[in-house]
Amino acid sequence: MKIHTAIYARVSSEKQAQTNTIDSQIAALEERVKADEFQLIDENKFIDNGYSGTDLTRPELERMRDQAAAGEIDRIYVHSPDRLARKYAYQVILMEEFNRFGVEVVFLNCEIDDNPEAQLLLQMQGMISEYERAKIMERYRRGKIHAARKGSINVLSGAPYGYQYINKHESGGDASIIIVDDEAEVVQKIFHWIGRMRLSIGEVCRRLVEAKHKTRFGKTYWDRSVVWGMLKNPIYMGKAAFGKTKIGKQLPRVRPQKHSSNQPKRAVSVYTVEKENWIYIATPAIVDEALFEVVQQQLEENRKRAREKNCGAKYLLQGLLVCKHCQYSYYGKPVRNKRGKKINSYAYYRCIGSDAYRFGGIKICSNKQVRTDTLEIAVWEEVCQLLKTPHLILDEYQRRISEVNKNSSKVSIALLERKNKKIELGVKRLIDSYTEGLIDKSEFEPRIKEMKRKIKLIQEEKDNLIENENTTKEMKLIVANLEDFAKLVNNHLKQVDWMKKRDIIRALVKRIEIGKEDVNIVFRINPIIRDDSANNENNLDGLQHCCRSNESCSSKHLSERGYRSLVSRKLWII
Repeated sequence: MKIHTAIYARVSSEKQAQTNTIDSQIAALEERVKADEFQLIDENKFIDNGYSGTDLTRPELERMRDQAAAGEIDRIYVHSPDRLARKYAYQVILMEEFNRFGVEVVFLNCEIDDNPEAQLLLQMQGMISEYERAKIMERYRRGKIHAARKGSINVLSGAPYGYQYINKHESGGDASIIIVDDEAEVVQKIFHWIGRMRLSIGEVCRRLVEAKHKTRFGKTYWDRSVVWGMLKNPIYMGKAAFGKTKIGKQLPRVRPQKHSSNQPKRAVSVYTVEKENWIYIATPAIVDEALFEVVQQQLEENRKRAREKNCGAKYLLQGLLVCKHCQYSYYGKPVRNKRGKKINSYAYYRCIGSDAYRFGGIKICSNKQVRTDTLEIAVWEEVCQLLKTPHLILDEYQRRISEVNKNSSKVSIALLERKNKKIELGVKRLIDSYTEGLIDKSEFEPRIKEMKRKIKLIQEEKDNLIENENTTKEMKLIVANLEDFAKLVNNHLKQVDWMKKRDIIRALVKRIEIGKEDVNIVFRINPIIRDDSANNENNLDGLQHCCRSNESCSSKHLSERGYRSLVSRKLWII
């Protein structure tokens, strides 16, 4: 029988990922697989580079768990338990899941058996690993705060544009920050243009491009956010701020950003700390403090006069549109006539990648822009159609239920329990016979191993039956509530205002992918009625709670004059 093996490796920090410190783990795992005389294919190498072990949602770990559930993996090699997870509870969840699917987990630095001593050792290692990580983080945090209060440059770990950071290894002592003359001149120009000439950040970026000044990374164009960050950084007036931000609970996102996955490496968000709690460290100044304060006042004045202040939510599909070709977002752009006056009757959704000024004068995407009114009507019709025809979703759930029933064994749980008790009774009798000397060791060992194997198989089959029953009950509950949910919403679709319509779309639509010839609407599908909304027919606020991570997709095709009627409809649930 062929054993399908896999390896799993992980490092936590981005620095470890960039320096390829994970290579030593992979080499050790591959050597162990080779020593055990197994074959390892590239598809079964699951590598999470830069993902924390305190988070259970990791791309490669998820893929490995899916393949284990599908029976495509028989044995997994991991360097140590803390590489699998840094929390003891997560280790238990993963180990129980792999055992349920009949997958053997092999740790290089820890032999795991079925005996209580080995299980106790694994539990102790998991708890010690979790405790060790918490202590290291706490000591690291307190140490950096203490060093910052003493004025140490070491805690900064880097320097912005205009400065160069020299670490303690290069300097032979403490770290230091020195001024880069060419970059410092550019910084002084930026502060002068904003503080003295009262220019906008956009005009500053244009002047920098015209003067052919390059960024720290050699780019010929400057982003407004980069210039804004420089203007807000107190290091340029000789006071580097430590502790400006803190890590907290991850904020909800409408959809993942470009080049980012649904499972971020760090499932946290960065929060701004109040200025009163910043710790300032003396550094060489590029601009004087008076000019820095003038710039802050100008930025505040610009913010008050900014058009975004009174704009608010202006476009129905704002934040949901993404280009299928360059993966950048679409944004709403108003139309102006020849005199430069804005036309309020309609606007366009435009791909960011088609704006040449954002990329040094060269656009990176040729995807077309779409009229806002046409696209919004088409999307709203699709959302209404989905709510008016819940049988499409019901058919999918019924198919899933039938597959569960088809894959389920015809053997009942009661019959399995009777078989299990019978084998356990045989095990006791076999042990008694061996104890009394009626059979010898050579006859006892293979028979006891075979009985334990049968007990394990029965338990796995029993667990699968219980899991299938729970899945069937959950699906039937969803199916029973789905039609009522659709009726509840459909009764008010014609009366909803613009903001309520926007809330419904954001609740049901995960993203809208715009191609050159078609538009795909990816839905979130898993509607379950909440008690608070079920008891109030006029309450549609519960819509934001009715969706989970399952998806379906509806496709519309483009023509030169806009959208034709729905040509083909694809509906599936992932």
